[in-house]
Amino acid sequence: MGKFKFIETSIKGVIIIEPTVFSDERGYFMETFHNKEFKEAGIDVLFVQDNQSKSKKGVLRGLHFQINNPQGKLVRVIKGEVFDVAVDLRRDSVTYGKWEGVKLSEENKKQFYVPEGFAHGFLVLSDIAEFTYKCTNFYDAEDEGGILWNDPNVGIEWPVDNIKEILLSDKDKQLKTLNETSTNFEG
Repeated sequence: MGKFKFIETSIKGVIIIEPTVFSDERGYFMETFHNKEFKEAGIDVLFVQDNQSKSKKGVLRGLHFQINNPQGKLVRVIKGEVFDVAVDLRRDSVTYGKWEGVKLSEENKKQFYVPEGFAHGFLVLSDIAEFTYKCTNFYDAEDEGGILWNDPNVGIEWPVDNIKEILLSDKDKQLKTLNETSTNFEG
């Protein structure tokens, strides 16, 4: 039996991953990545960089992508809870401009695979969240792109009911809509 359950979403290539968690009175153990099982599930990528961030409630990071050196990301939360989102930027895709979202938390231990050719972002729902992710390409500040988190044409349904204020970086406040953004990703 595999150690992961791979759940396909409405967007081809975007996958929710549920690891098998072994728990007892001492705590828990789980694998977060297994190359062979991920390959068998269609995630045949080489991860080259791991990142981690810590953010407070209401922080929204995104929606980011790299223009010429796109990154696929395997994301998870190790403390707290976030709403994580992928937006399809592949111009020839039948789901271009569509989004998929999932709540990731230290309790549910779900992971989210966001392939290359997608914008990615998340909103922190808990008081604090620690977010970690593996990337298929190296980060390049000169190659950054992004789309506005609340682009009405994308229509992401962010769970903002218990959020007093959305906290954005200055950079993210300047992002444009998908229609105003140029991408050359293929599906």
